[in-house]
Amino acid sequence: MNKYVVAGIAVTVSLFSCVSSKKFKNAQAAADLKISQLQTDNTNCNDAKNELLRQKAGLETDNSNLNKQIADLNKQVDFLKQNNTTVLKQLQDLSVVSSAQAENIKKSLDNIGSKDAYIQDLQASLARKDSLNLALVMNLKGAVGNMQDEDINIKVEKGVVYIDISDKLLFKSGKYEVTAQAKQVLGKVAAVLKNQPGIEFMVEGHTDNIPYSNGVLTDNWDLSVKRATEVVRILQKQYGLDPAKMAAAGRGEYNPVVDNTTADNRATNRRTRIVILPQLDQFFKLLEPKK
Repeated sequence: MNKYVVAGIAVTVSLFSCVSSKKFKNAQAAADLKISQLQTDNTNCNDAKNELLRQKAGLETDNSNLNKQIADLNKQVDFLKQNNTTVLKQLQDLSVVSSAQAENIKKSLDNIGSKDAYIQDLQASLARKDSLNLALVMNLKGAVGNMQDEDINIKVEKGVVYIDISDKLLFKSGKYEVTAQAKQVLGKVAAVLKNQPGIEFMVEGHTDNIPYSNGVLTDNWDLSVKRATEVVRILQKQYGLDPAKMAAAGRGEYNPVVDNTTADNRATNRRTRIVILPQLDQFFKLLEPKK
């Protein structure tokens, strides 16, 4: 074979091999990147799942403690029923009490029965409230996605739902204008709250203990209140939440999560908190006399 032809074939094969090897490396790099992203997403999902399991365990513990208290109250009710029935029978047998007095004792027994019904209603209401809170937390976590816990944290404590959003996400340092990225997050939270028209909530501003003044705002009290009102205003005007269901409050530096001794701790304390307010009117209705 002509030596020039052989040389040409060798060059062509070499070039083809280089191109194929380059494509293979590019494809392998893309696959490795996709695997890394999937592993990160899986880790975030597992973290969210573990947090929900922890909160569920806390709710179950609270419910168990409540059931124990209700059981004790039921024992007291049973004892009072037995004791009052015995006393009433003895008094009637001895003809010691008047008919009016006997009627008063019977009314006392009826009141004990009402107390028993009240306990059952309270237990049912608390169980329903716990279920609604857990469902609300799950909906909020699903809405905001896999954001880092240091930016937004949603939790239930003592039957109250809290949404903590870090100030590094919401505001620039020393400012109270909400960032564009934060408005998107607030929009996701607002979409969930808007589907619960009976919910009322408070937006709280919190700062660290570093003194603050910019000529217009005097101190951390002013800054925390101004940040809270900015968030409330966005929820009302941009996302259509009912202003009658919202309240804005500034806590300044006086309700820290951790001490302010380090920069990281101060960053943790600078936050905006949305507190889902308990619907106390539902429980007050339980205290009203039955008609």
